[in-house]
Amino acid sequence: MNAKLNPSAVEGVAEIRLENVSRRRFLQGGTALTLGFMLPAGAALAAGKLPAAGPGKAGEGLAAAVTFEPNAFLRIGADNSVTVFSKHLEMGQGTYTGLATILAEELDADWAQVRVEGAPADAKRYNNLFWGPTQGTGGSTAMANSWEQLRKAGAAGRAMLVAAAARRWQVPAGEIAVAGGVVSHAGSGRRATFGELAADAANETVPAEPRLKDPKDFKLVGKRANRKDSAAKTDGSAQFTQDVHLPGMLVAVVAHPPRFGGQVKSFDASRARKVKGVVDVVQIPQGVAVLARDTWSAKKGRDALSVVWDDSAAFKLGSDEILARYKALARTPGKVARQEGNADAAFAGAARVIEASYDFPYLAHAAMEPMNCVIRLDADGAEVWNGEQFQTIDQIKVAAVLGLKPEQVRLNMLYAGGSFGRRACKDADYLIEAAHIAKAIGGRAPVKLVWLREDDMRAGYYRPLFHHALQAAIDADGKLTGWRHRLVGQSILIGSPFEAFLVKDGIDGVSVEGAANLPYAIPNLTVDLHTPTDIGVPVLWWRSVGSSHTAFSTEAFLDEVATATGQDPVALRLQLLDKHPRHAGVLRLAADKAGWHTPLPAKPGERRGRGVAVHESFNSYVAHVVEVTVAKDGSVKVDRIVSAVDCGTPINPDNIRAQIEGGIGFGLGAMSLAITLKDGVVEQGNFDGFAPLRIADMPAVEVHIVPSQAAPTGVGEPGVPPVLPAVANAIAAATGKHLRNLPFDTRSLAV
Repeated sequence: MNAKLNPSAVEGVAEIRLENVSRRRFLQGGTALTLGFMLPAGAALAAGKLPAAGPGKAGEGLAAAVTFEPNAFLRIGADNSVTVFSKHLEMGQGTYTGLATILAEELDADWAQVRVEGAPADAKRYNNLFWGPTQGTGGSTAMANSWEQLRKAGAAGRAMLVAAAARRWQVPAGEIAVAGGVVSHAGSGRRATFGELAADAANETVPAEPRLKDPKDFKLVGKRANRKDSAAKTDGSAQFTQDVHLPGMLVAVVAHPPRFGGQVKSFDASRARKVKGVVDVVQIPQGVAVLARDTWSAKKGRDALSVVWDDSAAFKLGSDEILARYKALARTPGKVARQEGNADAAFAGAARVIEASYDFPYLAHAAMEPMNCVIRLDADGAEVWNGEQFQTIDQIKVAAVLGLKPEQVRLNMLYAGGSFGRRACKDADYLIEAAHIAKAIGGRAPVKLVWLREDDMRAGYYRPLFHHALQAAIDADGKLTGWRHRLVGQSILIGSPFEAFLVKDGIDGVSVEGAANLPYAIPNLTVDLHTPTDIGVPVLWWRSVGSSHTAFSTEAFLDEVATATGQDPVALRLQLLDKHPRHAGVLRLAADKAGWHTPLPAKPGERRGRGVAVHESFNSYVAHVVEVTVAKDGSVKVDRIVSAVDCGTPINPDNIRAQIEGGIGFGLGAMSLAITLKDGVVEQGNFDGFAPLRIADMPAVEVHIVPSQAAPTGVGEPGVPPVLPAVANAIAAATGKHLRNLPFDTRSLAV
């Protein structure tokens, strides 16, 4: 398809309503490079050399209001505005604030004058340094991969402002101070704002290795800072995809097959076309799209469709049948992910063997904002507005549908109303769907694709269903001498663009993370994996990915070992963490702040318990101590959670606490959540059948941050994995019964 067939579709198009976003930045074309993903940091582009602002010298060719743009991340205007360009999506996790803090710290900017814009899709300048030449957000990498890069970006800008002032005032640069967006010289009493110096600074040479601050001199990093997205999200000016309105735009909803792998056999659109507001009905590879003047009309048109589905190649198993297959597989050896010592010998000589199995259901991401995007074809290619998380992949995938070069797909990164992994789709599914719709109508109008809640819950992607089987060997002295852990579940990576990088010897790295890198000092250990390839349910990373289930199985099972051997759960963990001081550090801190050895008061008829779990994910370390109350009828109330987190240098402590709190709420919701299939059809469709945690059920939470000067690591996901094992361990402490499967069935707790 040639996007140049319909140039008239965009003639005379007015500006879309994106008042708080730079139109000039949005219209810059991006360049997608050959896909590389999550390469080791050393293999990624070096952080030492800052990407340039664009062709030519710093500041050259900029718009009239832009006077100083020394690199791809910073722009200073004559009005003293400091604009930080974020290469990472803001989806509620605080990325815009964190990235701006790093740069503003080294720049010595006035925080009130700092604003943030989403960067254009351009992997040459905005690649994720941990992923090779690929731009995207995920794996809690935003702060970690940007730390040094943005410090240098801010320091370079500061150095150029100082050089400009020194030249103007004819004083040594070493005598000049910068603070709060003002450059000053104490000896002469001269001072100038960033905006007043910007034009001169643009003529200075960009330093190759700008000097960075000593952490003891930080004024913003490690302190509380108002979030940069809060005001706009409060007053409604924040721009999400649903806020984009282009002249002549049509809204599309799609009828998807009820079973994965189903196809359209035939459809009758006569009734749909009679619905007021419906403009067109087109078949695409994913189903049948109804286009209308507004979302409600499109939905009513879809409701009026008559579609006959071909399920001959569709997936038709139910959840129980899938789990039965997994349990059968678990009785046979899998591919070895980790092996130390001689587990077989340890078990052969064990005085006692402890066994347990754990089951985890499919889970939907259920982000507050369901999937959506806007696409417009024009003479230059295609332009997309989206809560854009995987720029490089999305460019490549959309371009392939439209017969374009990746750089002809211009991606505008808006705010996203949550993601939890869903918008980082390895297949770019909903963007491809939008591209097919635009192509099917010949590009005659911009298209806004809207997925309703039921679309995403029934035709989306899911955290994989998993079965875990564990065994522990205990010797005559009560010591843990052997550990076997077998996992069975679908691979997220096999068959995806990431398989070459993250699947080694048949082992999907994200399936076994948290299990294969178990930190406990167990001399004889085996972890193996079965990866069924005949299960047709689409799976994707879900907040904390593999650790979302491996942390539960390992931490809950270790508590069962502690119970069986009569050991205190915290003491046992500390004994086994001698070579992992950061694990031990957060565990001690959480236990101390929670009063681990202090008995819990209980009322008549109540059973109370305290449980613990510690886990590392995405190079951050989190421990939770949970207090629960179990009523006579078996119902469980989580009363209090005390958390400790070690995420290296804490850039924004308030945001760290918010993310740990949010991760706790997200994880607690999974106590009662499951996506289930019957005959291949997803049974849940909305929050009535898949209800996240309600605010009234959120416990009191305390978050304690370990002081550190190590490089920062992520906090968006690491708070999730230890939550539910700590809850399960607290329930066991209160009742003596270990709950091993999710969602929890608390009926067995009734007395």
